[in-house]
Amino acid sequence: MSAAGSPPGDGDGPARGPVRPSGLLDVLRVASVVLDTEGRITLWSPQAEELFGYGAQEALGQYAARIMVHEEHLDLVVKLFADVMRTGQSWAGAFPIRCKDGTTRLVEFRNMRLLDDRGQVYALGLAVDQSTVRRLERDVALSSRIVAQSPIGLAVLDTGLRYVSVNPALEQINGVPAEEHLGRTMREVLPMLDTGPFEATAREVLETGLPVVDRKTVGRTPADPDEDHAWSVSLYRLEDALGTALGVALSMVDITEQHRAGIEAETARRRLALIADASARIGTTLDLEHTAGELADVAVPELADVAAVDLLDAVVRGRRSTLGPAESALIRALAVRGVDAEEVLRAADPPGQVTRYAPDRLVTECVRTGQPVMVPQVKDEDLARIARSPQTAELLARSGVHSYLAVPLIARGEVLGALDLTRTRNPVPFDEDDLLLARELASRAAVQIDNARWYQNARGTALTLQRSLLPSHPRVTGGLEVASRYQPAGATSEVGGDWFDVIPLEGGKTALVVGDVMGSGIPAAAAMGRLRTATTTLASLDLDPAVLLEHLDRITGGLDQAIATCVYAVHDPRARQCTLANAGHLPPVRIRVGHAPELLDLPTGVPLGVGGVGFSTTTVELEPGDRLVFYTDGLVETRRHPLDERLDRLLTLLDGPPDRSLEEVCDLLLRTLHEPDNFDDVALLIARATPPA
Repeated sequence: MSAAGSPPGDGDGPARGPVRPSGLLDVLRVASVVLDTEGRITLWSPQAEELFGYGAQEALGQYAARIMVHEEHLDLVVKLFADVMRTGQSWAGAFPIRCKDGTTRLVEFRNMRLLDDRGQVYALGLAVDQSTVRRLERDVALSSRIVAQSPIGLAVLDTGLRYVSVNPALEQINGVPAEEHLGRTMREVLPMLDTGPFEATAREVLETGLPVVDRKTVGRTPADPDEDHAWSVSLYRLEDALGTALGVALSMVDITEQHRAGIEAETARRRLALIADASARIGTTLDLEHTAGELADVAVPELADVAAVDLLDAVVRGRRSTLGPAESALIRALAVRGVDAEEVLRAADPPGQVTRYAPDRLVTECVRTGQPVMVPQVKDEDLARIARSPQTAELLARSGVHSYLAVPLIARGEVLGALDLTRTRNPVPFDEDDLLLARELASRAAVQIDNARWYQNARGTALTLQRSLLPSHPRVTGGLEVASRYQPAGATSEVGGDWFDVIPLEGGKTALVVGDVMGSGIPAAAAMGRLRTATTTLASLDLDPAVLLEHLDRITGGLDQAIATCVYAVHDPRARQCTLANAGHLPPVRIRVGHAPELLDLPTGVPLGVGGVGFSTTTVELEPGDRLVFYTDGLVETRRHPLDERLDRLLTLLDGPPDRSLEEVCDLLLRTLHEPDNFDDVALLIARATPPA
């Protein structure tokens, strides 16, 4: 308790000056009654009036036994009173008392003899309603039992933040007996913990009265001095019935398992994020050195302080390589990355250098066996097997390399090289989780590296096939003048499945087709060839465009995982109309004489191969001089610009002089819209209606 009008005391020292009363006596409502030697009431407290019902004027001067005791108990009370007055021995017990309203109340008494300064004898009776006493006893017993048996660590600190009491659970948590807590601060009991922030919080709770709940703290105690533990601590201020601060109550729950699970979950989350990052960052191009650099960038510093990506020289040259038990490995360095590891970087092979590693080197063992090599704690003899020479081994020793890991780069059953990882600044050695993560990263990167090896040949083959399947059409057919272009994707991208076609029909009609098979490479080119052949065959039947697309949809569904978009149009020069149907493709542009270019408002439809959805035919006017522009998405879609913005740009470029040649317009669109780093190919078809023959 603290002194009224002064700062709180230090808890155990004597009180200085007046002290505020405790609320416990107010709860008990202790009644005081004084009797003279004859048993008459000479003093009567307000609490006695409340307990027994008699006012002071009614009680004073009366024989206490006559107004407060039933007749059957009168002899016993007289005897007890005489014993107290004669012998001076106090008497305590419960006794039934008759109240003014006629009811009987069981009252706890403490009776004792008093002497005044003149030698007069009096009897003092202290009385409390027994039900109030029993309720408080039960509360105290229950509180004591709960505190003693609670699995939660509980303690009370005084206003000086010294331990007043601790329960057995807190003894076990701290590893310190209860008696060694009492009278000492947390800093004195647990010197291994950083208690400064905790004590500051406890003072704040003591001053403001605002509780602190579930404050997490981590540290070590004598109970387990070698391992970190985590606890959830709650603090709240203790007050008496009058609001006087008595101290701070503390509850502590060991949450070490949840803490460690949280750390493990966070580690797993970071590793998953690293794998996701690797999926996005590794293989953005089909360049060997660039892909190797992306792998090294991902590995540092999350997984290692230094990462090197090395390939067998034969693999780089496009040959398959196998090593015997006694063969050296001819290795070409592709990339090396490090954080604050200058000496390790000097010891590593510079990118582009080809180095022969002896059969006993760890990287040679890794690429020969196709199995990872991990040295959690690197010793001097290990450095000689990691480095390419004694000089580089000395550099590794000075740099503080303490843990090493090499994982093979394997793609399609072939060992391409190795990912070498070392730790210098990170004090934690490589473990099985690190090995699992490194193998996952190496597996993803190896596929990209292997792709770069065969990419150029496959791309050349696909491009040859693609061009051989595209039509060679006359400049003028029926009532149309036609120009077209096919532009493959950038040099680091595979050929796609874009195509166009111009098909003469009976009656002077002409079918115009532009389509795009989703995917790339030879499969896309082959699927494109099959769809073009099917379209040419179906067009000869003079089908309605929507019906023709329905047939193409069924044909596409029979191809292996093929999906394609397509616009099919039939121009009738006599009717001066064009009928069109769309299967999930970008809308064509119509340019009418004297009007601004416009995107045709066609029902979009679904791509071919989806199935189950019908197509619609739309008829538009096409007068002589009007033009239709068909294109695939590679012309207008980019990663940096919204599609609407690009389509507006297309319309602006087409809004030029009507007498421009179609060939000139084709070149303008490709030159302006198809960016060099575009990863998609482009098919472009422009048709101008001519006057009827």
